[in-house]
Amino acid sequence: MKNDLIQKVDFGNTGLRVSRLAFGTGTTGWNGRSDQSDLGIPVVVELLLKGYDLGVTFWDTADAYGTHPHLARALQRVPRENITLLTKSLATSADQMTTDIERFLKELGTEYIDVVLLHALTQPNWPVKNRGAMQALSKAQEQGKVRAVGVSVHSLSALKAAVQSDWAEVVMVRINYAGTNMDADPEQVVPLILKLHQDGKAVLGMKVVGNGRLAQDVRGALKFIFGLETVPSFSLGMVSPAELIENVRLVGELDPKNR
Repeated sequence: MKNDLIQKVDFGNTGLRVSRLAFGTGTTGWNGRSDQSDLGIPVVVELLLKGYDLGVTFWDTADAYGTHPHLARALQRVPRENITLLTKSLATSADQMTTDIERFLKELGTEYIDVVLLHALTQPNWPVKNRGAMQALSKAQEQGKVRAVGVSVHSLSALKAAVQSDWAEVVMVRINYAGTNMDADPEQVVPLILKLHQDGKAVLGMKVVGNGRLAQDVRGALKFIFGLETVPSFSLGMVSPAELIENVRLVGELDPKNR
């Protein structure tokens, strides 16, 4: 399979260019584990490197997934500048976030992280509750340790707050055509994604196949995402070479930029 099927696109106003397909490592992930972490480091490394060869250069992880060591090992095998690395923190205070950033850099074996998100936000007042963590992230950005900052949202009210936020540069949003495992139905979420896009914020789609519940219609799910024209990249959790190859094939076939 050719490695030019996965296009790179501008990621909002972050200055980053990312692959359309991000390799998610947090399927059913929480409390330090995920379906990917359960595979073991050698297996995940080979999957990431296979994805890299196919053009999937955006790697999506989080502290809560337990996959930092897996990505660190894979990063030793590719030029660091060729990878967009995204992770997430549950920190709410400045001290917690500063500690997390330093730990993440060591765990990932890198001098900088491309994107760090506040993870799994549900409360509408997260810009107030997480102000300390946000300030610490901005400081890390000024120091060159982090390139872009933002949020991963898990409620409609948190998403609405992200739309209003001047701080968030990247917003990870649950979106699929069926409203499965989303914060609200697509009719409510799609206009908010449009507003994020219009404001220059980078939108990263998640749950685009409904946490696997739309696995029988991956083509339809991806076609819907591309049809929005407001989601430059989306994350899919993959656990086998066959799944990776099929997703790359579908993305390459459906991406309007390949026509």
